Amino acid sequence: MFAHDFLLQEYVPLGPYTTLGIGGPARYFLRAGSREAVESGVSWAAERGLPLLVLGGGSNMLVADEGFPGVVLRAVVRGVRIHATKHAVDIVAGAGVTWNALVSHTVAMNWAGLECLSGIPGLVGATPIQNVGAYGQEVRDTITHVEALEMATGHTLVIPNAECGFDYRVSRFKLEDRGRYIILAVGFRLMPGGAPAVRNIELERLLGERRLARPSIAEVRDLVLEIRRRKSMLLDAGDPNARSAGSFFTNPVLTTEEFARLETIIADTCGDEARIPRFPAPDGRVKIPAAWLIEHSGFGRGHVHGNVGISEKHTLALINRGQATARELLKLACEIRDRVRDRFGVTLVPEPSFVGLSMDE
Repeated sequence: MFAHDFLLQEYVPLGPYTTLGIGGPARYFLRAGSREAVESGVSWAAERGLPLLVLGGGSNMLVADEGFPGVVLRAVVRGVRIHATKHAVDIVAGAGVTWNALVSHTVAMNWAGLECLSGIPGLVGATPIQNVGAYGQEVRDTITHVEALEMATGHTLVIPNAECGFDYRVSRFKLEDRGRYIILAVGFRLMPGGAPAVRNIELERLLGERRLARPSIAEVRDLVLEIRRRKSMLLDAGDPNARSAGSFFTNPVLTTEEFARLETIIADTCGDEARIPRFPAPDGRVKIPAAWLIEHSGFGRGHVHGNVGISEKHTLALINRGQATARELLKLACEIRDRVRDRFGVTLVPEPSFVGLSMDE
């Protein structure tokens, strides 16, 4: 009945499978190591009328203390196919491939396109869902297609980039088609010997300090890892600031009218000298740093709230200080969101996926 790489367990705590280390048990926990095993798992859950949750690397997830009442499917479909020419390198990576390992390999081969996404935890399959991005790059820049299992029909589809609905930290897989597909593999097109992406102010500043006017792809990766390490945004069991889900809130993207209103509010509440950084966004919009809004609302780095808090190194990272519950973390997140909204009229949007809980409760 089941594929040979199909492992089913009961009442498995989910906290150890997330970077936050928070989450109650899954009623059933299923490890699927192949496409056939994924299909078997979906059928098994459907036959029993059980809800299904797909779990990758757990790096962008907050799970309720009660856990999940259905089947948690950990899809670890691996394997990488590569077709290289003089002009492009096409890669198809299984959803269960470790993201940073894939990036490390592409950089070692001097293939440009993923270097600024170094050090991000998790698996390949999660990257299109979130349109993962950092330091001037997003996966939508290089994704060619997504191979996905449509759960209702059991059909495997190849969805091209243009039909993925990519936008800032979202895609159709996170919004209108949430829960419809299980991603099996992702295709990327990279440039052999191409120039690295340098589109981020923080990265540009560090390149200037190191006097690297024309950095290599490998040098850019090393600097990105250095920046992430300074912020405790690399997986490190010995660093308490690293027990997080990464950035908990996305950076707001405002229309020019909304930004003008915000500048007026900032002048009235913070003084005429206060200036919030701004960055251009698509369609003439303006992207602003959520960290600035949080800090100017009274929540600084190292803020402590019982068993949870804000990282000492990165304002956007909410951390588990030890034995934290999902309710504690959610309460702190709501307090931050509400304070920013009341002070500046901007509602911060959480970046992690919530399982069994909501900031609207």
